[in-house]
Amino acid sequence: MFTGIIETLGTVQEIKKDKDNLHITLASTITDELQIDQSLAHNGICMTVVAINKNLYTVTAIGETVKKTNISYWKTGDIVNLERAMKLGDRLDGHIVQGHVDQIGNCISALETNGSWYYTFEYDETFNNITIEKGSITVNGVSLTVVDSRNNQFSVAIIPYTFEHTNFQSFEVGTKINLEFDLIGKYISKLYSK
Repeated sequence: MFTGIIETLGTVQEIKKDKDNLHITLASTITDELQIDQSLAHNGICMTVVAINKNLYTVTAIGETVKKTNISYWKTGDIVNLERAMKLGDRLDGHIVQGHVDQIGNCISALETNGSWYYTFEYDETFNNITIEKGSITVNGVSLTVVDSRNNQFSVAIIPYTFEHTNFQSFEVGTKINLEFDLIGKYISKLYSK
């Protein structure tokens, strides 16, 4: 379980394809604190650390992860949001995030608004996911509050700190992002889809 509060950034160093899997090697300032078998969210995707070599570590994405997330768009040099699993007894500063991406979304607007940023994303509504006005959403692993919720799109407002400490700074129109919808919204969606 995660909170959606990004701890640091990682940089993709290498991507190796192995049948349906991708072995991704990253560099990060927290690599020396990681352990093999540890869960780590990468743009909201929970993956296991499988190897560590000096300041580099490797995770493996299986075919299912490649299909459901934006990981197939990653390339060497990309910046990735990182968060280690939450500890029991710590504050829950964001919201409960599972690290299980529901679907890919698409950035359709990225605007600077006099000191903050306003992003709008669209998603395929046939997956029966919904957003709720002022509810929670996870975009590339970042816990955010939904503004302007619509049938297949929503917006978020980003403060300067979040912009500077996440990969939101690289978002532009057309950027593919990972979405994990709020557990409450998922529950409501299931109720109404019956």
